[in-house]
Amino acid sequence: MAQSIDLNADLGEHDGDGYSSDALLLDVVSSANIACGKHAGSLEVMRRTVALAYERGVSIGAHPGYPDREGFGRRETGLSLEHILESFEKQIQNLQACCDAEGARLRYVKPHGALYNRASKDAELASLLADSVARIDSSLVMLALAGSLLESESQSHGLRAAAEAFIDRGYMKDGSLVPRDRDGAIIENPDVAAERAVRLATMGTVKTIDGDIISVKADSLCVHGDSHNALHTVRLAREKLEEEGFTISPFAP
Repeated sequence: MAQSIDLNADLGEHDGDGYSSDALLLDVVSSANIACGKHAGSLEVMRRTVALAYERGVSIGAHPGYPDREGFGRRETGLSLEHILESFEKQIQNLQACCDAEGARLRYVKPHGALYNRASKDAELASLLADSVARIDSSLVMLALAGSLLESESQSHGLRAAAEAFIDRGYMKDGSLVPRDRDGAIIENPDVAAERAVRLATMGTVKTIDGDIISVKADSLCVHGDSHNALHTVRLAREKLEEEGFTISPFAP
């Protein structure tokens, strides 16, 4: 039986000057996490990125983050849970509207940056985000860090949860990501990242920053679209995965 794995990338994280780069990535990935205008992007960028993804048959996901453009949504800002949820829901609804306008369909939600990392460990926030998605559209899939509280809380709220692993990020022993301000947080070598992709897909394991081997069962493998070598990395990862007999297909078609 043929094996399949999803490749996703974070896209639309620009001010209208990155469509060509996004289009090249969309030619390779099977799922697109589209920024929803708060940590990056805009309504115009969202709609055009949706159109680019839709015409290529790439699955479309909302990528809502903290309303913090200065910090690119990658830092805690002290917002109240009420404010976080209001922004989170509005971002998803805005991307839904962009999909509707282009004749496309929103398939999943993946929180961005610090919101994603916090929800992976904070049960209350994870539960609230899952409840929000279920209320907006219970058919949406939650893309969550493999083994995280966001994954389990999403399932508890009746959502399908897809487990995600990162081929261009370092891992801690507990399965969390190495903080970006630490050495080893970013995997910059495309060959190393591609090797990690194959290992994750074939063995369900990854080497941590301390050299330990941990189990990570993933439905989808992520490459950060804003990294300078993202296209090289994802192209090489896809090539190596296909050589191993994998088909690249969306987890939420």
